[in-house]
Amino acid sequence: MGDFNQSVILEAIRQSGEGLSRIELVAATGLSAQTVTNITRRLLDDGFIREAGRTINGPGKPRVTLRLIADSRFAVGVHLDPAVMTFVLLDLSGAVVRRMSVRTPAKDPRRIVEAMAGTIDALIEGSGVDRTLIAGVGVAAPGPLDAEKGTVIDPPKLLGWHRVPLRAVLAEATGFPVVLEKDTTSAAVGELWTRRESADDSFVFVYLGTGIGAALARDGEAVRGSTRNIGEVGHIIVDPDGPSCTCGSRGCVEVVCTPQAIIEQAERAGVFLDDREVSDVAAVDARFSQLCERAAGGDTPAMGVLRQAAANTAVLTAALTNMLDVDRVVFGGPFWSRLAEVYLREIPDRLDRASATRAVRSLPVDGTVVGDDVGAVGAACVVLDSVLSPRASDLLLVH
Repeated sequence: MGDFNQSVILEAIRQSGEGLSRIELVAATGLSAQTVTNITRRLLDDGFIREAGRTINGPGKPRVTLRLIADSRFAVGVHLDPAVMTFVLLDLSGAVVRRMSVRTPAKDPRRIVEAMAGTIDALIEGSGVDRTLIAGVGVAAPGPLDAEKGTVIDPPKLLGWHRVPLRAVLAEATGFPVVLEKDTTSAAVGELWTRRESADDSFVFVYLGTGIGAALARDGEAVRGSTRNIGEVGHIIVDPDGPSCTCGSRGCVEVVCTPQAIIEQAERAGVFLDDREVSDVAAVDARFSQLCERAAGGDTPAMGVLRQAAANTAVLTAALTNMLDVDRVVFGGPFWSRLAEVYLREIPDRLDRASATRAVRSLPVDGTVVGDDVGAVGAACVVLDSVLSPRASDLLLVH
């Protein structure tokens, strides 16, 4: 209970921005004045917060404002994408102190982990931050994951990754505690940290990376699922007349909505003059940028391909929102910024027409406020989350 109450107070101070007095903390948290006094004294002694001046509000003694010390703790976030690995260093407020990105090496797990560890060292060294202030490393990885063992299990786009014990190997290589989280869930955590609109906020996060995934947030928390693998949407059918999928169905998200699938459609539509079919992640990334640039430049076939991709993604999104009954939809991920203009123009109306609750309310559709680094930022926030954010599950007693 003590740790939970400490998290409640820290989170209230963080969210306030300008800080809160002890009296304001009592009102904001519902804790007793004595509990707030005891916990804030401990947080002051431990260097998490500081006294930041006095304010006078009516009669009585001036109130001392307590503020978070942002540089008292830090966290590293890593996003493992088959094309590019992104690294960020966040302070305790969630602000990005430094970022780096490197091309993901050939699929050999050993080479990727070596590159990951080396870049983490370079990130910290370049920031000038004392390593003892780093709370840990969060890694956002494509699923499926074995959360209990900290292993990555055969992700579709990372060939050769069969039950790789990424958490243990990276912890040994860096000397830091490591948290392993699904990339989609990490993105939802990052969104919650950066734009927390209300305590009961709920949304579906549609993640557009090398693969397509989804995440769910309810009551201000990311929902992880029984095995922490929520959001595997690759085999939801969005176009019954679409291409064949390895699962035996036709028109699954995996073969219709992913960047590679969109590129293949563009190649069939004659958007590209050569007949070269690209499949490796770096080539897909480059050609995808070309496709989006041509669409933005007025190329009709290119725009047609992206509009169809948006229509297919709207089918997926409607299936998720109708089932989960959330307040809003957020799009993000490494490919989102290139698709944002077309998707935000095409998807909201399609989603509204397909919404089971359209007679009750509208369903806002937004892009992430975090940017393309949402996976890495979210991974670091997962680490900070364990330090700062209160969770009702922390109160459950284990027998």
